[in-house]
Amino acid sequence: MVNPHAGEVALVLDGAHFTLKLTLGALAELEEGLQGETVLQLIERFEAGSFSTRDVLALIVAGLRGGGWTGGAADLLSVEIEGGLMAATKAAAQLLARAFAPPAS
Repeated sequence: MVNPHAGEVALVLDGAHFTLKLTLGALAELEEGLQGETVLQLIERFEAGSFSTRDVLALIVAGLRGGGWTGGAADLLSVEIEGGLMAATKAAAQLLARAFAPPAS
């Protein structure tokens, strides 16, 4: 069971349940893979609704890595995502929202 207050997001890949989280290390890896862009620019694309499937994949990989997974983007090429692209997109957006949301008071 995921803890949204800790920034965690659930996703089912090939029938296996995963907990995704954007840790500092995962964010650093994500930014390194953004080809010179920043995480802030990625967030702005999501807010504007102008993100790409590459953005979604990058966030899913970063979230998985932050959750302890040791794979990479190539490992997801043939994975079945429960809920399809919409579930992956929702998980990516939730990762960003939960990682950068102000703490509850």
